[in-house]
Amino acid sequence: MNFTEAKIKSEKLRKIIEQHNHSYYVDANPVISDFEYDLLVKELEKIEKEFPELQTADSPTQRTGNDINNEFVQVKHKYPMLSLGNTYSESDLVDFDRRIKKITGDDFEYVCELKFDGISISLTYKNGMLTQAVTRGDGEKGDEVTANIRTIRNIPLKIYGDYPEEFEIRGEIFMPHASFERLNKEREEAGEMPFANPRNATAGTIKLQNSSQVAKRGLDCFLYYLLGENLPHSNHYDNLQEAKKWGFPISQNIQKCQTIRQVIDYINLWDTERKKLPYDTDGVVIKVNNIEQQEELGLTAKSPRWAIAYKFKAEQATTKLLSIDFQVGRTGAITPVANLQPVLLAGTTVKRASLHNQEQINLLDIRTGDSVIVEKGGEIIPKIVGVNKSHRTDESKEFEYITHCPECGTKLEREESEAKHFCPNENGCHPQIIGKIEHFISRKAMAIDGLGAETIELLYKNHLIANVADLYDLTKEQLLPLERIGEKSAENIIKSIEDSKNVEFQRVLFAIGIRFVGETTAKKIVEKLHSIDEIMAANYETLLQIDEIGERIAQSIIKYFANQKNQNIVQRLRNAGLQMEAKETLIKISDKFKGMNFVVSGTFASYSRDALKQLIEQHGGKNVSAISASTTYLVAGEKSGQAKIEKANKLKVKIIDENKFNELINE
Repeated sequence: MNFTEAKIKSEKLRKIIEQHNHSYYVDANPVISDFEYDLLVKELEKIEKEFPELQTADSPTQRTGNDINNEFVQVKHKYPMLSLGNTYSESDLVDFDRRIKKITGDDFEYVCELKFDGISISLTYKNGMLTQAVTRGDGEKGDEVTANIRTIRNIPLKIYGDYPEEFEIRGEIFMPHASFERLNKEREEAGEMPFANPRNATAGTIKLQNSSQVAKRGLDCFLYYLLGENLPHSNHYDNLQEAKKWGFPISQNIQKCQTIRQVIDYINLWDTERKKLPYDTDGVVIKVNNIEQQEELGLTAKSPRWAIAYKFKAEQATTKLLSIDFQVGRTGAITPVANLQPVLLAGTTVKRASLHNQEQINLLDIRTGDSVIVEKGGEIIPKIVGVNKSHRTDESKEFEYITHCPECGTKLEREESEAKHFCPNENGCHPQIIGKIEHFISRKAMAIDGLGAETIELLYKNHLIANVADLYDLTKEQLLPLERIGEKSAENIIKSIEDSKNVEFQRVLFAIGIRFVGETTAKKIVEKLHSIDEIMAANYETLLQIDEIGERIAQSIIKYFANQKNQNIVQRLRNAGLQMEAKETLIKISDKFKGMNFVVSGTFASYSRDALKQLIEQHGGKNVSAISASTTYLVAGEKSGQAKIEKANKLKVKIIDENKFNELINE
């Protein structure tokens, strides 16, 4: 693969992965399995490793997903909630063990824990009282859901014993099988759609606005990670045992292991025993026990180097393929979906599975009426992994992929570099119109509240909107006669639309929905071309000079603005008062730390660690997690990690205290 091919492939993978992140974390409705998702990420990681210059700051390999809901207050995490690297093979565990030994030597031990299939939560306790509960969100900030979490009976509102004045404890909220079955029975009796699995039910419950309803759902919790400045012990396992004494729900199935062979034995045991548990688990988490060694191993942008998750293999079942439907996405992408004869798989009834694209159908030679093998990778979303051709009859015919859009009848297109077919009728195809409007109002775009998918569909059917510009012509009087929209709702919708006129230009550019122009790409464009007029006037060569803009993105931008309908929409948005040029950005305090790398360890009298790190960045410095030969200073406070100090001395990295740091700032 040459550089150009790698660039095109990596851009495509990032877009696909981000779409799946949104489905998984925001919608709580994943469309592919964990296994398929991990393969996509690993493929992107491989490309970025071979071509480091293609790695972007917002690449899915560098960050976590997102479960934020605008109806909750968003809170910044004191300590980022990173995701874990994961694997499905023993050989990867052996490689992980080898990397740990290379840095720490042989004197260390592991802690193995079951990986619960639920929703991550971070709980803050001050003076022994629960003060805040926050979801993982995007890893940097999450939804504050304290009122809902207080309803979970095994989470203590007050703890007892010798505990730190302030600390965080993290874990997983989940729904036991008994609660899940009872909830779905109640929903079916009420004529409501049952939840697909306990994780989806948990995600939906945590986002309920009425905490009394949450209390009825029967959620449970296990906690597995203690964070703070004055923890009772220097290792993870003992801290959890101490937390158990304070009253926290800590799993009894935690085990210390001295070797990677013992880790693998633990995994093999629970791959069978987990089926007897009253809740879902989808793997095992392996952590280095010693906290100083954890600090020495450090973090990547996405995950800790001292922990890894092993995912259990997926379960399979055989069933009949009844038919194949086709769905049209916001960008016009066509996705084939298999309709299956219902089959029980990993505790849920499977009726549908995504087929992704024509290539997958051709590769497996899938035909209507076939006996197909269905797998639940990660035990959530089904996929067809094979065909039992011995059951195929002589009347079986090769499946013919559609040539025209199933919604508007337009002839489909497929570019050589694309796996999917597309409907080019972007301004006249119903699912594309609705999808573009939903994208436009989303949190990361224009953040217009009160307009869910059903409301957008309602407005469209009543001929009140046909594109995003129409939103700014809506009036309260037009909304009031519609179903499910009262006076207060109408007022809130109009106010939120009006407020969106203050959204910064780079988000407006992202919101209008130019194909391949994601959040980061929009930001890069606006850094170089500061107004919509400059972007519309830019030629192909000008666009290619922008960082991370390749041929495909440049062509897409030019194609978008060459369309007269799109030009009209942009002009109407400008006339409505949306921000169509960039505002000045904040200036740093100084560049006195430019080119310097800092490691911060311990506690400080005048700063929190976050405040000190922010000050370093404001003066042009860079914060890194681990000591290396390129580290300029180790800023060491009280209770600084001894392993860091020893490594700094070994590499002759200068160690400074808080007073010396203040002198550097004031020079």
